[in-house]
Amino acid sequence: MTSDQEPDDRDRPADRAPEGGRRWRGGAAGADEEAVPDGGTADADGEAVADGGAVGADDVALDPWGSSTVADYRSLFEEFGIEEFDAVLPEVPDPHYLMRRGVIFGHRDYRRVAEAMRAGEPFAALSGFMPTGDPHVGHKLVFDELIWHQQQGGDAYGLIADLEAHAARGLTWAEIDEHATNYVLSLLALGFDPEDGELYRQSDNRRVQDLAFELGAEANFSEFQAIYGFDGETDVSHMQSVVTQAADILYPQLDEPVPTVIPVGPDQDPHVRLTRDLAARMRFFGVTEAYASFELDDEERAVVAALYDELDPADFDDDTLRCVHAAEALDGRSPDDFAVTGEALRGAREKLREAGKEPLRPRTRLLDRKATDEAFDALVEAVPGEKRVYENHVDAFELDAEAAEALARDVEVENGGFGFVPPSSIYHRFMTGLTGGKMSSSVPASHISLLDDPEEGADKVRAATTGGRETAELQRELGGEADECPVYELYAYLLAGDDDEFAKEVYDECVGGERLCGDCKEQAAGLMRAFLEDHQDKREEWAGKLDELDIDLDSDRKRLSSADG
Repeated sequence: MTSDQEPDDRDRPADRAPEGGRRWRGGAAGADEEAVPDGGTADADGEAVADGGAVGADDVALDPWGSSTVADYRSLFEEFGIEEFDAVLPEVPDPHYLMRRGVIFGHRDYRRVAEAMRAGEPFAALSGFMPTGDPHVGHKLVFDELIWHQQQGGDAYGLIADLEAHAARGLTWAEIDEHATNYVLSLLALGFDPEDGELYRQSDNRRVQDLAFELGAEANFSEFQAIYGFDGETDVSHMQSVVTQAADILYPQLDEPVPTVIPVGPDQDPHVRLTRDLAARMRFFGVTEAYASFELDDEERAVVAALYDELDPADFDDDTLRCVHAAEALDGRSPDDFAVTGEALRGAREKLREAGKEPLRPRTRLLDRKATDEAFDALVEAVPGEKRVYENHVDAFELDAEAAEALARDVEVENGGFGFVPPSSIYHRFMTGLTGGKMSSSVPASHISLLDDPEEGADKVRAATTGGRETAELQRELGGEADECPVYELYAYLLAGDDDEFAKEVYDECVGGERLCGDCKEQAAGLMRAFLEDHQDKREEWAGKLDELDIDLDSDRKRLSSADG
């Protein structure tokens, strides 16, 4: 979950937004007062890309360290279960402009964070930065998201993923120290409040390392192999960096389990999914819905729930719906009636028959996953109202699932457990390189470093590819393609700031043919120069105060890596 957007030569084919959303991606070389050649856009293999698609777009790979190809953001909703951010946007108080403009396009479980914000309840935000190069405008997206959540009242954590940089990228500790200092200075210059938040390095945080050890006991190599493609050549430190990242994500909850959001690019989603799984495995108790004393899987539960809704207890002896009645009601029924597999239908029927005359009653089940005997006894005592106690679970008849989750978490924490809340995440689009295609730190012209001389940054904008037409005449006649323009991305992602009207004005003038690329780039160049001047002035102010911060930016680690020769 570290922010390391295109640090090397990652392949980033042209991207597009979900259905109904605005696309933000690079396009053809732009129109100015003179005709210019059409630069087009191609995928990693040099094949032409049409309308934001990509050759091989059906294969979406999310690799936190290698080549991430997100050719169509819609694929992430279907293949990885990422939800569209538009659906939760109305629930977010005073949303950040990156949310309003669709740059933040997806989320996992962000509603619990938005709810905490609205209610004024505790929540946290954390993101990590792998110090492998200079911070650039792509990283600024994550800086801004973290700072915004801090300003909304969240506990904010900014970490330097130095163990990951050393293990996965082979950087020396001297290189890491230099880059870490630059990341921290930019984060502070953009508004992070170190007195109201926490900055730390993985290598210096003993609590993170201890938690990583505990999480490692819940993971195995086969799982890492499936998620990350690790093999017999993967070194142990690289694998260890994965559980360290999971510990980072859960670190804000060590003192108190609270909703926690991780702002990242979609390439970091494997870390989020793994951490959510590990957080669940660390829990003492699980909460499910049940209808009788036996266990059901999800599909079987759907069958029994449907039967419970269908059948009227008044139709049976003593006005009681029993398991055998539900089993008989399944005779002649098809799996299609319940949208389940035949195996699930047979399983539900068999379990209902075996339960015989046991009453069929909905209840909330609290399962013992890995609780101590003392914790399980405390849970039994804490469940209010009517309940049934079994060897490995408690059935509560007067407690809904949400209340049961809260109760189970409280009992767990009181008895020495973590009680982790599943971490949430939000996902932003990758910025297109100024030269079109991917943004790469190894191609200086493709990105603007936050350390660039302001005039150099302005010159990069002037030289950038645009979404303009081949000639000024065609631009005036047909309008520009702002959705295909890296320069318009700069306005939308950074230069327009919080001013939606200005961003819309630039967009409308472009697509309406009123705005030509030369003038547009000159205006953007001026705004970029001003931004860099202001940002670097603030960096200088913070540079004199770094010694006051509770973070050591001068590592005493001496072990050499292969990069040292």
